[in-house]
Amino acid sequence: MSSQPHIVLPWVVRRTRLPLLSLRCVRCRSESATTGEGRFRVNANGNLLDVWLLVRCASCDRTSKLTVHERAPVRSIDPVELDGYHANDPELVAARLLDPLLARRNRFTLDWKGAWRLDTPSAWHAEAWPVKVEVVFEDPVPVRPEWLIAQGLGLSRNEVLRRIKCDIPLRRSTSSGFAFTVMAGD
Repeated sequence: MSSQPHIVLPWVVRRTRLPLLSLRCVRCRSESATTGEGRFRVNANGNLLDVWLLVRCASCDRTSKLTVHERAPVRSIDPVELDGYHANDPELVAARLLDPLLARRNRFTLDWKGAWRLDTPSAWHAEAWPVKVEVVFEDPVPVRPEWLIAQGLGLSRNEVLRRIKCDIPLRRSTSSGFAFTVMAGD
């Protein structure tokens, strides 16, 4: 039996909805907020623009603003991007929300629980061992490879540690693609 993988399977981690934000509400002190439908507010003051992403508290519905641009000259913002802010473009909402600089500036983190899924192809034939799997992330969903592999293969985490050869540490969270090889069971 060859030690080279016979089959290469693609796995894809996909966003199913926008993640919740871990952001403390000033009214009810809840830690959970949502973008709802995703709306921007653009305010002009002469030649300067302020752009905010509006978010709602998941508990009390209070609206808060996340600063996207602050006192930015109108000419410094791409006209297509500015049109997207005015039209509340859902793709632009997602792009801004997933931007780590925006999260750092506004002091929030993303809660991905229930906001993603793992798409795997149908099961492979058990006689074709070992099997190489390549995992691709469409969005930066932070997940521990050990847990993701256990879920995708239906194995215990101990079994994953025993049967998987991976190109990254299994117990450290990642949000970028990786590959691993499944070795035959005993």
